[in-house]
Amino acid sequence: MGDAELIYKIALTKIPLVGAITAKNLIGYCGGVQEVFRAKKRDLIRIPGIGEQIANNIVRQNVLEEAEKEMLFVEREGIEALFYLDARYPQRLRHLPDAPVLLYYRGTTPLNTPRTLGIVGTRQPTHRGIAICEGIISDLAGCGVVIISGLAYGIDVAAHRHALRMNLPTIGVLGHGLDQIYPPAHRKVAEEMAAHGGLLTEFSSASRPDRENFPMRNRIVAGLCDALLVIETNIRGGSMITAQLANDYHKEVFAVPGRVGDTLSAGCHLLIKSHRATLVESAADLQYHLGWEEQPDGTTTGQGVQVSMFPELSDDERKIVELLRTKDTMEVDRLAHETDLEPSTLAALLLQLEFKGLIRTLPGKRYLLG
Repeated sequence: MGDAELIYKIALTKIPLVGAITAKNLIGYCGGVQEVFRAKKRDLIRIPGIGEQIANNIVRQNVLEEAEKEMLFVEREGIEALFYLDARYPQRLRHLPDAPVLLYYRGTTPLNTPRTLGIVGTRQPTHRGIAICEGIISDLAGCGVVIISGLAYGIDVAAHRHALRMNLPTIGVLGHGLDQIYPPAHRKVAEEMAAHGGLLTEFSSASRPDRENFPMRNRIVAGLCDALLVIETNIRGGSMITAQLANDYHKEVFAVPGRVGDTLSAGCHLLIKSHRATLVESAADLQYHLGWEEQPDGTTTGQGVQVSMFPELSDDERKIVELLRTKDTMEVDRLAHETDLEPSTLAALLLQLEFKGLIRTLPGKRYLLG
C-alpha cells in the first residue's frame, strides 16, 4: 500500500468517537478512506450516525500528523498493518460487524490458516487446569491447529507456552500497542511467539493496557478462532465475556468441567448447563465435534475427496465441495457468504450432498466433507 493511503487508514482509527462500525459506514458513503478526509462538513453530517461533533473531528484533520508518526513506527518495527479489505486480513473476522478496521501484526504465521482454536480461562488456574490445557494441546499437535489466546496470566500464557513446546504456532491478541508487552513478565514468551506465531492488536503504539481495552481484545480472540475452549473460570471471569462473544459470532464453544462446588469451574458449569458450551474432556472430544480427526496417513477426514470423481454434481454443488475441501470445516453462514447462494437454495444443496454421502453435518451448523 502507498504511504499516503496507510496514513489515512491509520488516521481513520484515531478520529474521536469513530469506532469500527462508524468507520466502515464513512468509507461506504464517501467511497474510500482518503475521500472521508476530503469530504465537506455539510456532506458528512448527512451520513447516518455522523453528527456535527464527529464531522468536526474529521474536517480538523489533526489526526493525520499522529497517523504519520504511527506509520513510521510500523515501518521501523517491521509490523504489518492490515486493513479490513486487505487479502491478508483475517477472513474469520472480516464478516463480523464490529471487526476492527485496522490490525497491527508482528509474526510469521498467516492469519488465515485452516484451523484455529482459542483457549481461555482463569488467571489463577489450578495444577489440574494447567495439566488439562497442556494435555489437550499436546494431543492436538498433529492437527495443524493454531492456538489463539490473550497472553494474560494463567490459562492464556500456559496455552501459548505449551503450544511453543509442541511446535504449534500460537497467536497472542493484545489489549495495547506493539511497542510494549503486558504483563511485562510475559515479554520472553511474546518474543518467541513473534518468531513462531504472532502478536496481533487493533491498538496503535503508546496505547496503554487499560481495563476497557480487554473486552475489545476478547472479541478478536473470539472472532479469530474456529472454536473456543474454556478451561477453569468463575461465573464473573473475563473468559465468560469471550465465550458469550464467541456464541454471538456463531463459533463453537467448549468447556472443561470441574469438580462439583469448585468455584473456579463454576463458569464452565454454567456455560454447559445453559447450552452455551459443549462439554469436553479431551482433545479427542474436540476433534470429533470439529471434524478434526486424523487419518492414518496424517490427513483429516474428507480432505481426499476429489470433485472430478463426481461428474453428476451441479456447478453449485461442486462449488460447495471445493470450498469444504480447501477450508476444512465451515459454518453455514460462511458457506452462504462465499457461495453467494440464497439460504434456502444452499440448505437444499447441502441436504442433497449429505444424501450423496459427500458431506456431513457437525454441531453448530458446521459442515465438512464426508
